[in-house]
Amino acid sequence: MALFQLSLEKKVLDMVASDLTKLATLVEQSEDFAAFLKNPVLDQNTKAKAVSAIAKKAKLHKLTANFLGVLVENRRLGYLSKIAASFLRIMADHRGEIKAEVISASKLTKAQTETLRKKLKKNLGQDIAFEVTVDPELLGGLKVKVGSRVIDNSLKTKLDNLTLQMKGV
Repeated sequence: MALFQLSLEKKVLDMVASDLTKLATLVEQSEDFAAFLKNPVLDQNTKAKAVSAIAKKAKLHKLTANFLGVLVENRRLGYLSKIAASFLRIMADHRGEIKAEVISASKLTKAQTETLRKKLKKNLGQDIAFEVTVDPELLGGLKVKVGSRVIDNSLKTKLDNLTLQMKGV
């Protein structure tokens, strides 16, 4: 991916990754923004001005802002979320990171997140990039999914297993 190569060469990889993460989050959280990106009726000039204003307001790095302009020019702005996900995946591969999904019963503190990151790195032998989601139905504990491997240390699963043992199944 050209954006990855350029940001690597210019030593702004983290800034561009942060920008793309912000934009992807905005697409997820704002139906209006997502609709704007995919709107085929808006002319390129209008989209270019809007994207430029968004880049300025969000204080995006110049490389990210220029890339958004290229997406507008090539009518690919609607693919922004997929592009951001691909960029982050390439970046993780470049850094030798493994992606993990963490589901927690409650929001983790920064200290808990860092402790989890260290334990996963120790057990898996690689850096871990993970996304934490909250599922109150777990009651307590965590579920960690790394590739096809699932580590389920949730209270709900423990109670379900105990119930099955008591039934003699």
